[in-house]
Amino acid sequence: MKIILKDIRLLNPEQDLDKTADLLIEDGVISKIGNLEAADLNNAEVFEYENTVVVPGLFDMHVHLREPGREDEETIKSGSNAAAAGGFTSIACMPNTKPAIDSAEFVNSIIMKSANHLVEVLPVAAITPAREGDGLAPIAELVEAGAIAFSDDEKAVKNASVLRAALEYTNMYGKTVIEHCEDSDLSEGVMNESLVSTMLGLPSKPTISEEIVVMRDIALAEYTGGKLHIAHVSSKRSVELVREAKARGVNITAEVTPHHFSLTDEAVKTFDTNYRVNPPLRGKEDVEAILEGLKDGTIDCIASDHSPRAIEEKDVEFIYAADGMVGLETSLGLALSELVHKSVLDLAKLTELMAINPRKVLGLPVPKIEVGAKAELTVLDPDAVWTVDVKKFKSKSKNSPFDKKLLTGKSVAVINRGKMFTEDGFKDI
Repeated sequence: MKIILKDIRLLNPEQDLDKTADLLIEDGVISKIGNLEAADLNNAEVFEYENTVVVPGLFDMHVHLREPGREDEETIKSGSNAAAAGGFTSIACMPNTKPAIDSAEFVNSIIMKSANHLVEVLPVAAITPAREGDGLAPIAELVEAGAIAFSDDEKAVKNASVLRAALEYTNMYGKTVIEHCEDSDLSEGVMNESLVSTMLGLPSKPTISEEIVVMRDIALAEYTGGKLHIAHVSSKRSVELVREAKARGVNITAEVTPHHFSLTDEAVKTFDTNYRVNPPLRGKEDVEAILEGLKDGTIDCIASDHSPRAIEEKDVEFIYAADGMVGLETSLGLALSELVHKSVLDLAKLTELMAINPRKVLGLPVPKIEVGAKAELTVLDPDAVWTVDVKKFKSKSKNSPFDKKLLTGKSVAVINRGKMFTEDGFKDI
């Protein structure tokens, strides 16, 4: 089967590509770019989208799929459907499942269960057995099984000696350690420590609880030469620390979530538990520093930290609610609305942050828009105005504070693995 994307802007800053042309895809492979002949149109399904852009398939490197253990919140299938709806062709799933992804069997299981889906699911394995912080998981075995990175996700590796060993061992295989930087002894609260937390009377988490672990981890990465990635940076000082480390040549990268660049802790005044996340929403100065870090390249990636939660975990008092919000289906819309349309970044830079850099961080190949390449593409309409409706989410969980929010920009189609997803659903191509 063949499809044609007619008169469409092709954008890939990795290839220095930005032009408008017709794109012919046959049997899942890009077979022609440019002027098409009459024969090319035979038996082809033609898509003529207005004001759309084709970019390399978006990649979300921080997703929680909850399988195994909490399939009531999300499964590999439902999470993959949500990813496709959000414009992603590949995602990395985190290991804080029950049990944790700490063995080759679990890595193999995830890869097998997602093998026939449009969205490629790549497992991040635990650094330590059961994510308990003691000793190392079988790094070599996990790499061989297909683990693309290592993290104890939702908690930092508390023992510095264990983290040092993890950085050294993973570096032997060219893999990255992804750290959730949080000192548990300083972070027993439920929101950012600020005037707002004082006004609301809620126990708080100071930014130093993040920053002190960022400092330690940078020192260990510098000492070992290992590859360190800081997950969901949330504070001004953390951004500064990453910037300073990069200037010294430390092998470090960082990500930020859409909610951390689009919201502040003022949102918690509503007591909507969907605003309870970890790390917590921070202050205005922190958001401004994150935006500057996105502009100057200090922050490498945008990742959703998609965290599905059951209704009973959120429909309680704020202090008792579980952390997290779903993000796969709003991540791109928020990024386009808050960054591109507010002139913080241009579309090429956003493509780097959401498609190119995540793959580079993880040592994965970046999809190309060229003849002979496998078609792994996202089709964006940067100017489409739409309203978030959690009832229409593909995710099994609906814990988003952005319900009913008006956004500008979205994905209209994704293509990968010989399949295509549009608002009409999935089809083979």
